[in-house]
Amino acid sequence: MPKTFHDLIEHNRRESALLIGAFLFLLTLTVYCFALVVTRQDLRSGIAPAAIALGAGVLLALWSYYSGSSALLAMSQAREIRKQDDPQLWNVIEEMAIAAGIPMPRVYLIDDTAMNAFATGRDPQHAAVAITKGLRDRLNRDELQGVLAHELSHVRNYDIRFSMMLAVMVGFLVLLADVFRRWMWWGGGRRSSRSRGSGTGPLIAVVAVLAIVLAIIAPVLAKLIQLAASRQREYLADASGVELTRNPEGLASALEKLASDTEVLEVANRATQHLYIVNPFRPFETRAKGLLMTHPPLRDRIARLRGLMGGSPAGGSPRTGGAPLADGPRPTAD
Repeated sequence: MPKTFHDLIEHNRRESALLIGAFLFLLTLTVYCFALVVTRQDLRSGIAPAAIALGAGVLLALWSYYSGSSALLAMSQAREIRKQDDPQLWNVIEEMAIAAGIPMPRVYLIDDTAMNAFATGRDPQHAAVAITKGLRDRLNRDELQGVLAHELSHVRNYDIRFSMMLAVMVGFLVLLADVFRRWMWWGGGRRSSRSRGSGTGPLIAVVAVLAIVLAIIAPVLAKLIQLAASRQREYLADASGVELTRNPEGLASALEKLASDTEVLEVANRATQHLYIVNPFRPFETRAKGLLMTHPPLRDRIARLRGLMGGSPAGGSPRTGGAPLADGPRPTAD
């Protein structure tokens, strides 16, 4: 395992680049096989659906780029707050934004007692951070600082744009595979057999079989790649957050409290769960194994953070005794 947070950042950047490369290869191979099979049957009928699908994908990407964050915040029932609504929370976020060298993001609160947070926005100039009331109430200043440093690291590292691009590509591939399967079901395969009279018939047959296989497994592989990329970005944001706070124990302690919170976040769904700092469906996370997990295991994230500080035990950091933020009770969940 990398020994410093700089090593960890570089390690996860390399892993993420490999995952994106694998996805692009899968997408290119799948689209190529689909297009070859379709256009071999009838050039005129093959180009039009491909053009429509490409246009729909571009429109979806543009909508996600410009309106995705607003839709996500509305879906999460998050309400924007101002500095006067919670000066201490605002100050912590402002401190972390200055440390990260990014503009102050918009701040949102989710009225839910579950503990969680996420960041969204297409770039640092259009970023927003949302936290739940449960998280706000139960963390001390150092812990809250660690969580917010993690989320602002997602903004600084352009992870939100990265996740959005993956989501659009996965959605486009799933849609394309579904269209191809329906095309084969409603007669595309029979038209394929009629085209085999030419010398390229055997080649078309092989490509058609490959295309059918890809139509079945490509969406599954794409989703697994997306989940793996999301896990790598969580490790990267943990390390980047430590770079901002210089206090690994703050985030490690916060993750311990998050691990002890088994409450399900009601406003989350399967489409948004990978954006949160921890899986909002904690019971599912405990059952999911390996590639099916949307987040790295919390115990692994905590161990990595403690490793950055020389393996200090819980509570061993000189900075973990920060006073809780002022308003409301702060029960501990350790």
